[in-house]
Amino acid sequence: MNSNLFFDFTADKTTNSIFIKREFNAALPLVWDAFTKQEILDQWGAPSPWKAVTISMSFQVGGRRFYKMVSPEGQEHFSLQDFTSITPKTNLKYLSGFTDKDETINPEFYGSENNVDFSETNGVTTVNISIQYKTLAILEMMVARGFKEGTAATFNNLDQLFQA
Repeated sequence: MNSNLFFDFTADKTTNSIFIKREFNAALPLVWDAFTKQEILDQWGAPSPWKAVTISMSFQVGGRRFYKMVSPEGQEHFSLQDFTSITPKTNLKYLSGFTDKDETINPEFYGSENNVDFSETNGVTTVNISIQYKTLAILEMMVARGFKEGTAATFNNLDQLFQA
């Protein structure tokens, strides 16, 4: 078992983008399922002690995942992912942003373009994520609010799930 799994998080202010590269000690089909199946996403998709709760999900091009992250005190933050392209086990693209509890999109924070690539070598799956935001201000807000730390913690949840 590889315990030195690679994690890189880079913010590029010239393109309003975040680039994430993360290795998982799991076969590609398992990692793909973890990113695309509601019942698995809800087991790891928020930084502890927060929980991810999928409200609805239609995993198909033109479909949407509407979900919330819930704090131990009951605070809720709502988001969505609108799937724009799906190439099974290799690539996933979606637009994302914040909403309210009624799925009303906050236009200021909707439309980040997410591209997720999956590949496997010798039983280790690498996930490359690029997220392009509409403005530098949104990118800077995400970084300031701890997106890097939250992403690292969330991926650690997924590591623990694979170990179990």
